[in-house]
Amino acid sequence: VQLQASGGGLVQAGGCLRLSCKLSGRALRDYAMGWLRQAPGKEREFVAVVSWSGDATYYAESVKGRFTISRDNDKNMVYLQMSNLRPEDTAVFYCAADSGFTASAKPQDYDYWGQGTLVTVSS
Repeated sequence: VQLQASGGGLVQAGGCLRLSCKLSGRALRDYAMGWLRQAPGKEREFVAVVSWSGDATYYAESVKGRFTISRDNDKNMVYLQMSNLRPEDTAVFYCAADSGFTASAKPQDYDYWGQGTLVTVSS
């Protein structure tokens, strides 16, 4: 299984970005899919997760109402739409696949990770 994240970049506070993640090697529907991030000097933290079917989503409190996770199982793609970005959202964002069915918020539950894409929000 390989994950390729893209879509990061430099954006001003209040702006928007959409991150994309392509899974290859297996069917996307075999996994719950999450986005996690790591800011400089901080531990990796959960951002959002979507169940294998797309029916259930969960978000970190810090991004609720601003970020939306979605998936397209036919295209093997996962997305993270981010709006009203803040400087504290600056981080490397990772997509990750969880072969369990718990749609977990714990980084240690994810089996596969992409390489990360950098999001920088300027004030």
